[in-house]
Order: sequence, then structure tokens, then C-alpha cells
Amino acid sequence: MGGPAAISGGDAHGYAHLIDRSKPWWKNTRIIKLNLCIALLLITSTTNGYDGSMMNGLQSLPQWNDAFDHPGGGKASSVSSLVITAWPDSYVAAWPSQCNPAYPFSPYVSDGMGRRAAVILGAVIMCIATVLQTASHSVGMFIGARFLIGFGLTFAAAAAPVLITEIAYPTQRGPATSLYNTLWFLGSITAAWTTFGTFHIPTSWSWRIPSAIQALPSVLQVFLIWFIPESPRWLCSKGREEQAIRVLAYYHANGNRNDPLVEYEFEEIRAAIKFDREVASNVGWSSFVKTPGNRRRLRIMIAIAFFSQWSGNNLIAYYMNKIFDSIGITDPTTQLLINGCLNIYNFIIAIVAGLLCDKIGRRPLFIASTIGMFVFWVLQTACFALYSEKGNITAAHTFIAMIYDIAFTPLIVSYTVEILPFPLRAKGFTIFNFALSLSLIFNQYVNPIALQALGWKYYIVYVCWLAFEVCFIFRYLIETKNRTLEETAALFDGEDTAAHLAEHAAVNAGIADTRSDREKASSEDIIEEVKI
Repeated sequence: MGGPAAISGGDAHGYAHLIDRSKPWWKNTRIIKLNLCIALLLITSTTNGYDGSMMNGLQSLPQWNDAFDHPGGGKASSVSSLVITAWPDSYVAAWPSQCNPAYPFSPYVSDGMGRRAAVILGAVIMCIATVLQTASHSVGMFIGARFLIGFGLTFAAAAAPVLITEIAYPTQRGPATSLYNTLWFLGSITAAWTTFGTFHIPTSWSWRIPSAIQALPSVLQVFLIWFIPESPRWLCSKGREEQAIRVLAYYHANGNRNDPLVEYEFEEIRAAIKFDREVASNVGWSSFVKTPGNRRRLRIMIAIAFFSQWSGNNLIAYYMNKIFDSIGITDPTTQLLINGCLNIYNFIIAIVAGLLCDKIGRRPLFIASTIGMFVFWVLQTACFALYSEKGNITAAHTFIAMIYDIAFTPLIVSYTVEILPFPLRAKGFTIFNFALSLSLIFNQYVNPIALQALGWKYYIVYVCWLAFEVCFIFRYLIETKNRTLEETAALFDGEDTAAHLAEHAAVNAGIADTRSDREKASSEDIIEEVKI
């Protein structure tokens, strides 16, 4: 089977000339069907976001506090540490030590049983756990249910964004995967307004109803996941190449196995998997520190994982009710209303940024986001100080408008997944999630204590840290827009991978007229970018 060059340089898609542009994608029934499948995977993040906002809302409900003996201080930290998320970029519920026992197993389930099987397993566990959470009659039962939710979510969240990335139509992969983390806000908005709506129910159903609704995305996945295709890359890695090409042909070319785009994708996938196994030996955990390319990946993944939690957002998200109290907004109804409005505001911003990731680029969005967060956090600090020191009510209310983020919500998942080569994708995403979990230890145990002890002065710590983030992103983040997953791998791994994939494409390609020049130019472009 032939196909064009497997490497592309510059800002042009290597597959751009292979895309059927005779009609827009929304008139292509197969792509619409594929996007509906992707939507079902996206709601894994919705479950995650619903939980984070639900817990934030429940802490403002007198009924929930009465049911669990008004958790405060150390007890509040213990309950919060078992919450699935602390911000839209976190996926993991954990022990109080943030060490989820599902971590070591999730990549092996995803790589061994398949991406789809991992999502199913996680969804089933979360359905069971949500029933227990809704029926909770003690703190111990509630915490146990929350741990089980996190255990299931670890499997589902480790596989869902990976599967989205590996099945999406080439020109839609970046925005589709970016929407994964963005859909956190859909769950967050639903939870915020649900808890706002049940606030006036005088019984325990004021918090049991929001808890029960949390199961809805998982229930949908359990019943509908069977219609989602398995990853062609996973199928190819298991020697099931015929199934892999059928999936590519059905969803990317209306069933035409001989479509040039299908040939291109299939040959590129097969070449990359073969190279990683036979040439680079890029398959085990130790591979992350063996090669310069993988060390670059590891450095960026860990950095953006910590940045996503250590930019002050966690302080806002999980202790928002305490911050509201600190700036004079003490009415529970007002707190819940502001929480709901802020989630809608952030949802809109995240969607716009995610959809623009291929037009603007990942690097400019990350740079704009970190600079913006630094500027707005400085303003937040000033507003908080004015209220604390001088009782300025206007400054206190202005503080609410200073919550800002562009890139970290939509891009940290999509960027992490796309920079990883196939054999390391599930393992690398697990490392990313584990780094997120480690970053939460500081947030969930130090933040409430430091905020109470230092007040607005604690915000200065985050001002300094955000300045460091700006420098790091500017120095180390590599632009990956307009590349396939295999091209991105070559961008990180340099000359050897680029040359190998170009050579493989040359052997298998059936388009001889312009192929050689394109391969040579593309390989040289990637090698030059890596040097830069």
C-alpha cells in the first residue's frame, strides 16, 4: 500500500493536499458520526468537572455541613483531598496522600486491553461509586465512595483523551482533544447550578440530588461506548492491521480503503510503531529518561502539570467559599450564584482557546495565558490587599473579575497526549496525571493554612511563581500545531526519527513525482526546529 511522505515541516499539514475539500465536514455523515463518538468520550471530563464544582457547592450548603458534622480545618482538608479534581486540569481522586492505587495499572489496561476497554472499566466503577456516595450516611462512607469514584476515573481519564487523539479526523484532532479538558466546565456549570437549585430543599436531598446526577455521564458511556471505534494505532500495535485500516477508511474516507489520506495515515502509523519498537526501543518506563527527546517531553509534561495547579487556580477553586468570606461575601446563595457565573465565563474562554489552537498555535496560547495569569494575579493581590487593609468593598468585588486563564484548561491534556509517541502515550499520560496529583498535596494541605495565617500576603508567593512560569514556557515549550502525531514525535526525537520515517514513506509511496523533494525538505525542517 502506497502513501505520500510521512513527515511534514513548516506550518503546512503534510496531509493538506490529501484532504477532501469538496464539501464541509458537517455534510460528511461519517465524520459527524465520528465526532458524536468523540463527544461521548469528552464527557469523561464532564464527570470530572461536575465533581469538583459539586464539592465546592456542597461546602456552601448548610444541609451537607449538618449531615457531616461541619467539616472544618484538618477535616475539611481530608474531605477535599478525596475530591476528584481541584481545578479543570486535574483528573485524579486519591488517598489523603494523593497516591491513587489505580495509577500503576491504568496504562497497562489502556495498552493491553485497549483504550475503549479502559473507558468502560472506569465508567462502570464510577456508576457503582456514585450510588454509594448518594446513599452515604456517614463521613466514612462518603469518603470511601469518593475514593472509588477517583479509582474509576483514573482508568477512564487515562484512556479517553488518548482515544480521542488517535481516532479524530486529522484536521480536527487538535481542537477535538483540546475540548476534552474544556468540557470540565460543562460538568462544573451543571454542578454549580444544580447545587444552587437544590439549596432551598430542607432535607438531605439538597446534596443527594447533585450527587446522583454525577452518574449520568458514566451511565451514558456504559450503554453507548460499544459504538465507538477502537484506536487504529492500538489495533496496529497488536497486529490487527486489517481492522485498523477499516477504521481509518470508514471514518476518514467514507469507506474507501484506497483513499490517499487513509494510505498516508496507515503507513505513517505503521512506520512509527515499527521504529519505536525495533530501532528506538521506545516502549518502557525507563525510555522517558534514556533519550534527549523523551527527556524534553518529561520536562514539559511535569512542568505544565504543576503549573496547572500552582498558578493560584487551585486556591480559587477549592477554597472559593473561604475566599468569599475573606472579602466580605458571606451569603451562601450569593457564593453559589457567583460560582455558577464564573464557570460559564471560563467555559466560553476555554472553548474559544481550544478551537483556535491550530490557527494561533500552542506556544502563543501558552505564553499569552501565563503572562495573562501573572498580570491578573498581581491585580487580584492588589484588590485583596486593599480590602484587607482598608476595607475597600469595590476592590473586593473587582477581585472576582480577575480570574483568568486561556491555554491551561484546553491545552494541557491535548498537548501532553500529542507530544508522546504511541508506545509511551498511555504511560506518559499517567506520569502527567501523577504529577498533577503530587502538586495537589501542597495545595490541599498548605493553601488553607497559609491563607488563614497570611491572608492577602500569601498571594505574593503565587505572583513570584507565575513569573517563573512565564520564563519556563517561553524557553522550553515547542510548537506542535499542524502536525500529525507521528510528525510531532519526529519533532521531539530529531534527525534519526525524521530520517527513518521519511525513508519508510519513500519506500512505500506511490507518488514519485514530488515525493523526494517534499521528504527531504520536511525532514530538514524538523531537524532544524529541534536544533532551535
